[in-house]
Amino acid sequence: MAPWDSAIRFEASEDGKTYWAAIALDTIPVAGLEVDGFSSIEALESGATSQKVTVQKVGRIKGVILAHLIPCVCEIAQKSVTYHTIVLQLLAPTPNPDTPIYCIGLNYRNHAEEAKLTIPPCPPMWYKPAGALANHAEDILFPTVAHTNFPDYEGELTVILRGPTKSISNAEASSAILGYTIGNDLTARMFQDPKRCGGQYTYAKAFDAFAPLGPRLVHPSKFKPSAPNTIETRVNGKVVQQSTLDFIFPVMDLVSFLSQGTTVPYGSAIMTGTPAGVGFFQKPQAQLSDGDVVEVEIQPIGVLKNKIVFEK
Repeated sequence: MAPWDSAIRFEASEDGKTYWAAIALDTIPVAGLEVDGFSSIEALESGATSQKVTVQKVGRIKGVILAHLIPCVCEIAQKSVTYHTIVLQLLAPTPNPDTPIYCIGLNYRNHAEEAKLTIPPCPPMWYKPAGALANHAEDILFPTVAHTNFPDYEGELTVILRGPTKSISNAEASSAILGYTIGNDLTARMFQDPKRCGGQYTYAKAFDAFAPLGPRLVHPSKFKPSAPNTIETRVNGKVVQQSTLDFIFPVMDLVSFLSQGTTVPYGSAIMTGTPAGVGFFQKPQAQLSDGDVVEVEIQPIGVLKNKIVFEK
């Protein structure tokens, strides 16, 4: 039995530190939840014996005064600390936010068809730098160089690995997966133009905060990364992408492929590709605008939501 069905990584209102907490799948991950926060995902999974003490704390969240008696739990066996605490901000649910993000392209036939691209025998892959990582409910600042070059969205299932892993087989891939979350592979689409930039993807997608992830991590035992599960992307409430998770390169294949001869770092995120419906291929084309709200939904993971803000 998994010690958690889903987990959140968050900043606590009491001390501003980062914690992990297990929450039920039917609990919506939002700021203001009262949870038992662990210092790491490993501490959460360890099942260490706890001892409770009480700490009084008064704080303020967005103008609302809070006065609480906060029981502090010390996990003596694991020398880590658990706090009964309040979620101030949900953070991208990866245990290693300082590693580059793996990105996969052309993993849905419907997207390859709308882009009029031939599906290759191996999955196209590139990196987003660690600085591209962003959080659920965080405003995403599009720099001028990006929002003047067709800003676009790409809703994607995202895999978070345990690791580090290297040269693992498809059969071993499932044990390397920590869980599943949602990502938005934000893009300045014109920088993907082969005539302009030689067909490279990294510059178009590597701007700061161009990889929001969240809102939670769902345990592999509670989610299957395949049909009939679906993904839906909405811009200002309008559905723009809707597809089953009908991957050309299934998740286990991707995990194995990326690890061949290469050490994939602990806690790495793999964005698994986007279905048809990106703004560039809408008819008429529909680029993101200042103030747009983009939501990507995959149940039971939830809804990743971010507001787009153009740099002035």
